[in-house]
Amino acid sequence: MPTLLGIFGGTFDPPHLGHLILASEARQQLNLTRLLWVLTPIPPHKLDQPITSIEHRLAMLQLAIAGNPDFELSRVEVDRPGPHYALDTVNMLVGQNPGAEMVYLMGGDSLRDLPAWHRPADLVSACRYLGVMHRPGDAIDLPALESILPGITSKVRFVEAPLLDISSRQIRQLIAEGHPFRYYLPPSVYEYILEHNLYR
Repeated sequence: MPTLLGIFGGTFDPPHLGHLILASEARQQLNLTRLLWVLTPIPPHKLDQPITSIEHRLAMLQLAIAGNPDFELSRVEVDRPGPHYALDTVNMLVGQNPGAEMVYLMGGDSLRDLPAWHRPADLVSACRYLGVMHRPGDAIDLPALESILPGITSKVRFVEAPLLDISSRQIRQLIAEGHPFRYYLPPSVYEYILEHNLYR
């Protein structure tokens, strides 16, 4: 069996139960050896949005995944200057993990937008699989993608996960408006947010 490393990237601002459930399902359904959580310092598509400091997000992510030996925090994007393209991240992780094969995890919306990414054909060929978090109602036209990125159909593996309508943005809004938010988060992350008075 080859070593299969899942790459789960995001801003994780904050990391919530939806992230953990998706990661757990992906690890199990795709037979991943380990799942690497890749924290994105400043995503190119969120330049106009306020983002919590990298120190707080790193601390929350470490708390969220603590105690699960299948999960590992990767600093591959934190420790180098941007912009951070998925292809560069995959190539760096290949270099750090000789002999391992990469499974890049993404949502159905990202798969749909993949042709607009940086060097998408190279990203597809650099990965063993693309693990796509499948949501009910996702409209994914694989034949259309195949015509733009030949070979992608054989690389896509869908991950079926329960539809949890939770987003980090929604949690930040709940906190800012003084609404209850405790049960959207791992207890340690909830306590951290209170202790550091985040998102108020």
